[in-house]
Amino acid sequence: MTILEELSRRVGDVFAEAELDRQYGRVKLADRPDLAQFQCNGALAAAKAARQNPRALAEKICQTLRSDAAFKDVSIAGPGFINITLADDDLARRLGAIIEGDRLGGWKTPEPEKILLDYGGPNVAKPLHVGHLRTAIIGESLKRIFRFAGDVVVGDVHLGDWGLPMGQLITELKREQGDLVYFDAAFEGAYPDQPPVLLMDLERLYPQASAACKADRARADEARQATAELQKGRPGYIALWKHFVAVSRQAIEKEYEDLGVIFDLWKGEADAAPLIQEMAADLASKGLIEDSDGAQVIRVASDGDNKKIPPLMLFKSDGGVTYGATDLATILDRVRTENPDRIIYVVDQRQALHFEQVFRAAGLAGLFAANRLEHIGFGTMNGKDGKPFKTREGGVLRLREMIDMVTERAQARLAENGLAEGYDDAETTDIARKVGVAALKFADLSNPRSSDYIFDLDRFMAFEGKTGPYLLYARVRVRSVLAKAEAAGAGAPGEVKITAPEERDLALVLLGFGDALRQAHNKRLPHLLCDHAFLLAQAFSKFYAGCRIADEADQAVRASRMALADASGRQLELILDLLGIQAPERM
Repeated sequence: MTILEELSRRVGDVFAEAELDRQYGRVKLADRPDLAQFQCNGALAAAKAARQNPRALAEKICQTLRSDAAFKDVSIAGPGFINITLADDDLARRLGAIIEGDRLGGWKTPEPEKILLDYGGPNVAKPLHVGHLRTAIIGESLKRIFRFAGDVVVGDVHLGDWGLPMGQLITELKREQGDLVYFDAAFEGAYPDQPPVLLMDLERLYPQASAACKADRARADEARQATAELQKGRPGYIALWKHFVAVSRQAIEKEYEDLGVIFDLWKGEADAAPLIQEMAADLASKGLIEDSDGAQVIRVASDGDNKKIPPLMLFKSDGGVTYGATDLATILDRVRTENPDRIIYVVDQRQALHFEQVFRAAGLAGLFAANRLEHIGFGTMNGKDGKPFKTREGGVLRLREMIDMVTERAQARLAENGLAEGYDDAETTDIARKVGVAALKFADLSNPRSSDYIFDLDRFMAFEGKTGPYLLYARVRVRSVLAKAEAAGAGAPGEVKITAPEERDLALVLLGFGDALRQAHNKRLPHLLCDHAFLLAQAFSKFYAGCRIADEADQAVRASRMALADASGRQLELILDLLGIQAPERM
């Protein structure tokens, strides 16, 4: 149990002994840390339910708690709030118990699940851009948080690799290289292993084809025809499509890798396509599909809705497959291949209605329980004008350009702060990339997931305040302190003893990791771990400023402080890893 869970159990037992609901014993961090470490507000509600005086009831609870040596002070504030402060020996005992293992007090879920996590969502033949940033960063962090908490997680990139864009690419390439063997319908041999296009070709061909189809109906019809032939399995088009996917994936993987984002599955819409007709037939047999002006839909509204929920369209009036059909077929594919307990989609909050429709349809069809399908929505990264972030020219910034930009800015900031001096070029570049990516990722994750935030690179890159660079510097600083202490013969970390206020404050923050992790997991909110990491870095800084470590004369106190420093560094590094942030060895 986490410290709050364990304290809540203890106080809850006392309420139960008084023949009151143990839930009244829930303990939280104190609103006034200057008065106490923890507080319990349950006496007020318990007194109302039992028709007793709240202060008298609180005093009764406090009398029992005071007999427990773990509590240094138990007092009443206001009309019946119970303030609790732990004894230093109990704090030291608790901390000693958690720092022996590699989890450092990290909470584990009592009900682990197998989770299929859908995040990323890039499209074939299109470069990654800043619009892909939040889903990748948030999804990767949630994957790591879930796994550390004990869940089995499969991360799927879910490529946009099927549909009209593929037909547009095929027809555009045919106009430029019509003699390629892929366009010979009579060809029966083996198609070339080497792709006929590079990534730069795809990035040029797609917008060129899209613009042409918008301007010319004949070109649009040609692309739709090619799409239909591809989806029916025309060999040459299938071979071309495989090349398009392979070329795109190579580039996409590299850019995600630079962000520290790794996927277990590289499936896409095409993997679900073969299941669509089978699924549609099953839905029809269950009487779920209706005709709506030639289109085929599933009605998903219910009597209890507070807002209008439109039907989910599966097929357009011209027979075209919609995202609704593809997403339902993808659920079917995931059930058959992965059999997850839960499927979570990390996608822009603006898609909330679509996922509500899909989830309801999946539940009605018996494909998957609707309450085990989750949409983890998020806000947008905006420019200083409050609108979705754009380049100065008004275009969408590519992710590669973003990574290069933050790396370059990090190099300048390192130089300004006198860091990474005397290192060779390769190490300096590596440090700058890690600092830049940390600035970018922490700025994103430290904001509540559902909120929009302003892209402000100068603020993100600061080595002061609640930023990624500050946390990296804090971790490197702890490592440096320990290395210097070891070189000075300070000895190994030992039993924790609380002898100073700075030690007590640091111990309390370290013990709070379990609750921060539990809430981040259960609420799907990585920013709660960011908050904890910042508190930890601040607490260590005050501890380092107020307490001698390597040159402390008392051997037992020195060993304790070495243990506190070591635990701080390891916990901070663990949290950075859970956030998907890699720390340099030195700065």
